[in-house]
Amino acid sequence: MALLVAPLMGSAALVAARGTVHWSTASRAATGQAPNPVTTHEAVIQAYAARTWGWRGVFAVHSWIVVKKAGADQYTRFEVIGWRQYYGRPLIKISHATPDGRWFSVKPELLTDIRGPKAAELISKIQSAVARYPWADQYRTWPGPNSNSFTAWIGRQVPDLGLRLPVTAVGKDYLGDSDVFSVPPGGRGFQFSLGGLFGILAGREEGIEVNVLGAAFGLDPSPLAIKLPGIGRIGWR
Repeated sequence: MALLVAPLMGSAALVAARGTVHWSTASRAATGQAPNPVTTHEAVIQAYAARTWGWRGVFAVHSWIVVKKAGADQYTRFEVIGWRQYYGRPLIKISHATPDGRWFSVKPELLTDIRGPKAAELISKIQSAVARYPWADQYRTWPGPNSNSFTAWIGRQVPDLGLRLPVTAVGKDYLGDSDVFSVPPGGRGFQFSLGGLFGILAGREEGIEVNVLGAAFGLDPSPLAIKLPGIGRIGWR
């Protein structure tokens, strides 16, 4: 129990120290992590994650994927946003929003950065995976399906992304209410999960992770790091 509570208390302290802003005035400004689409001709794929707004930020991040085709002058951003269901809008939001924008004032972490011919090859596969997302009309903050379940789905469908979602991406381990076996979000390895509540995975990108009630613990051997719920990855990059 201490192994679960202590990291979450530490995460709560960090979130409290950061302070809160009203959602309507929170910054969505670019953070300089995405190359300028006007001056960058090559194709680009990036994935990001940032702490969610409010108290949920103690536990979890929100993740999304952006793509830019070769020669395009803007990015396309793919993400699931839960509150859209209350207004009768599609949960999957496909937009040209700022690719690396702050998420309610929180700077996102760049998870994946693929450019050039490989990115050009994978973009159509990402678009196909988005179209086939099986929970496009379902959303649950915990244990899923949520925004991280969506990003993880794309990673599983497009293994060459080598997506490395953090353990704070609560919902990434959700495989559905009936499926229990799959590859991890990184696309290489093995995963067992009971509704996103209990499970274990071993993957090339993730290392080893154990999920208890949606809180994940793990060990990443390359580079060496431990992973704790709420806190995330501690170790070498």
